[in-house]
Formats: sequence, structure tokens, C-alpha cells
Amino acid sequence: MSILKQPFAPARLALPVLLALSAAACAENVSDGLAEAAPQTASAGVVQTVLTTATRAQPQEAAQQWRWQTVATGLNHPWGLAFLPDGRFLISERSGDLRVVDAQGRISAPVTGLPKIDVGGQGGLLDVALDENFADNGRVYFCFSEPGSGGNSTALAEGILSPEGGRLSQVKTLFSQAPKVRSNRHFGCRIALAPGYIYLGMGDRGSRSEEAQNLGSHIGKIVRLSRNGSVPADNPFVQQSSARGEIWSYGHRNIQGMALDAQGRLWASEHGAQGGDEINLIAAGKNYGWPVIAYGKDYGGGQIGAGITAQAGMEQPLYYWDPSMAPSGMAFVGSNPYGSDWRGNLLAGSLKFGYVARLTLDGERVVREEKINVGERVRDVRQAPDGFIYIVSDSSNGKLMKLLPR
Repeated sequence: MSILKQPFAPARLALPVLLALSAAACAENVSDGLAEAAPQTASAGVVQTVLTTATRAQPQEAAQQWRWQTVATGLNHPWGLAFLPDGRFLISERSGDLRVVDAQGRISAPVTGLPKIDVGGQGGLLDVALDENFADNGRVYFCFSEPGSGGNSTALAEGILSPEGGRLSQVKTLFSQAPKVRSNRHFGCRIALAPGYIYLGMGDRGSRSEEAQNLGSHIGKIVRLSRNGSVPADNPFVQQSSARGEIWSYGHRNIQGMALDAQGRLWASEHGAQGGDEINLIAAGKNYGWPVIAYGKDYGGGQIGAGITAQAGMEQPLYYWDPSMAPSGMAFVGSNPYGSDWRGNLLAGSLKFGYVARLTLDGERVVREEKINVGERVRDVRQAPDGFIYIVSDSSNGKLMKLLPR
């Protein structure tokens, strides 16, 4: 599997023995400015860089045919975005509230009925997703930091949203990370829905121990659940007595984006430390390496663990960024109003630099990256049923924005 690297430096081979990782801030905990090395662009539009095996991708500024329309402002660190059948939006706020936003940008009072949430640091009410049969059953899934004895945990719950959108009822916790820990970092908390199943991505809770390698713990894992929260019989570690049956994959630092492609395959993005943000194609039972292998440095420039980038039995990322761009929500593009060349593209938000990365794929390879500048810390990226792309921005005066032709 080839590795492609997002640069801000001249092209070079992306092989472990040739890497010289740069020192750049990760930005998963800071509100940085949007300054960065200027990408090279053509005066008449986007330069397309055709990639060969094991070379870096060269991101380019987006041509000026796109603009962002602000739909709503005044959201408090919005985190997750879902589309209600009547054209309204359901948006989670890290501050612990769930809001309904209408097409005119009016923001509702907080939805009532949520469970107790441990708000602080990176914790709070995080992702939200609608059941595919929401129009009939009103079911909403949401992820949050759950308080409890011994600390807090990443948790997944469901509830039924009232027709007017004002309250949740029949709220039930489907999953709670074990063990609970005393940390307000690296919850992960991204949800992806597949027919009959729910995937939940988690983080290492800020620990540099090898807990992400421990199959007896949910920390640093992606779990796969049946829709009622039970463990599917075909999960990869169900028959291993020392392992948690919910685990689908392991060795993750902090999952921030997940999306299924047209073939139903699960893709995920995760934060590295100082460099080494990754895009991975997730497969059952695979080990994605953290913290044993990594393409970044520790904060301040020290090595992570033994400082290696590959080890037998551990997966390589399909694509990675160094310096970090702090990836966030992800979406695959289906039918859309932007052009046939967008279909099948993977979109990933950047918290650090305030753009949406549009990634063109050739099978399991990223062959081109284009930047669509937003000017806001992008927390989630979603495609609406009508094909338009929306983002929410991470700030105390967060925005809901729509991508339109200029």
C-alpha cells in the first residue's frame, strides 16, 4: 500500500528510511491563525499534480469558482451536523447543547432530554447522526463525553426526536468506553452508519502509553456495534477472551473523521502529534500503529516511542500530512451540483488551516489534493441530500456554511 504525503516542502520519496519530519504545531488544542506556506498555483486556475507511487501530493489553492454562503451564525463550538427531512439542520455543540437550525439560519432553543454530559476541554456533546429511517422512526444517534465513577468516557446514545425538534425521548446509552479515565482530551467521538451497524471512532484519551494497542481496552479503537448496541457475532475479536468484542480496529490516536465510500468501505482520519495526521482505509482487526509507529514528532520535536514509521503487522496510512493540518469531519461526494469530476471525491476539513481538502482518489490512492479555503476552523463536512456541501466552523461564534458556485 503506497503512502502519499501532503507537503509544504519539495517533493521527495515518502519511504520511512528517507523521512525527515518537520516541526509544526498540531493545533488540535489551539485556535491558531490561518497563516501557512503559500501553495503554488497557476494564474488561470488550479494546477493538477499527477502523483506517482510513493511521492507527495501537492495541494493547490482552489480556483475562484466557489464561495461559502453563511447560513447561520452564533453556534457555540458546533461539532456534528445532520440534515432533517424537512430541510432543517440538526447541529451538536461541544458546550453540551443540541440545536435545530432552519433554512433562514434561525437557531432553536436547546433540545431537551439529553443525558448528563461532562463538558470541558475537548469533551462535550460531539457527533450526531440520523437513522436512515429517521422520517419514520425519529431516531437520532449522538456521541458525548459521559461522566462517571473514575472519570469520563466516550459514549454513544440514541433517542427519538419529537416532530417539532424540541425534545429527545427514549434516550438510551448504547455504548460506553471502558475504562473511564480522568482526562478531557482525545475523545474521538465520530459516528459512521452502515446498514445494520454503527461505527464509533475513539481516541487515546491523551495517553502516550500503549493503551491503543491493548485489546482489553476501548481506548484508541474503532468499535462496530449492532444498531441496538450489541456486539455483532462477526466482529474480529469476539472469540478472543481477553479482548473487547466491540473492537473493529485499533492503534488509533484520535479519530476525527469517518465516512463510508460507495462500496461501503470505512475511511477515517485521525490527528497525529506534531505532524503525521492520517487518512486510513479501515479493515476488520487491523492495527494502525499508534503509538508504536507514527509519521510525526512529539510536541517540541522529540521522537514518539522508538521513532519508527513502520513495523510488521501494523498498517501504513493511505495518506498523511506533515505539517499537521488537523483533519476533522469527512464526506464522500455523490451526485452534486459542482461537476462530474467531484463524484467519488473525499472531502476532509482542516481545523488548523481553515480549509476543506478535496481529495481525488484512484482506487486506494490519493492522486490529487485541492484546497477550498474557508477562513474558519472547519469541524465537520457533510453533503446534504440535495448534493450541496455544508460545513460547521469551530468557534464560540460558530457558523453553518454552504458551498456555492461563485
